[in-house]
Amino acid sequence: MELRIFQRQLARRLLAWSGFSAVGGAALWLTRRPFWHGVGSQAVCWGVVDAGIALIGQRANTQKAGDPQANTPAALAQEAASLRRLLLVNAGLDVLYMLGGLRLARHEQEKWHGHGWGIFIQGAFLFFFDLLHARSVPRGEKT
Repeated sequence: MELRIFQRQLARRLLAWSGFSAVGGAALWLTRRPFWHGVGSQAVCWGVVDAGIALIGQRANTQKAGDPQANTPAALAQEAASLRRLLLVNAGLDVLYMLGGLRLARHEQEKWHGHGWGIFIQGAFLFFFDLLHARSVPRGEKT
């Protein structure tokens, strides 16, 4: 089933990003320099949240794979449309994260400057991640 494979790949990619983000963020956080500490704090927090989202998505996909009613062509087409819509809504939210991050990056204190850039970086990555995956959601199941 093309959609199930796509969802599995999507979750794995998000999990990979979350791991990279959390590990890289922890290294930056350990520098204790205010700017990098802020960037690193954001990377770790976003990495943990993204990992949770990826793991929940993997679990839901595995459960649906075993449900015959969830795997009919009509159900898969509806689920694909919902996933595409969700990714596009998330891309819109990512723009707001980026704007908020840029606003915070203008703060006078270096720590908050770093937090702002950390939010912007995460939002920018997720914007492209969500947008590219929304465009790649399978349109329908092959029978």
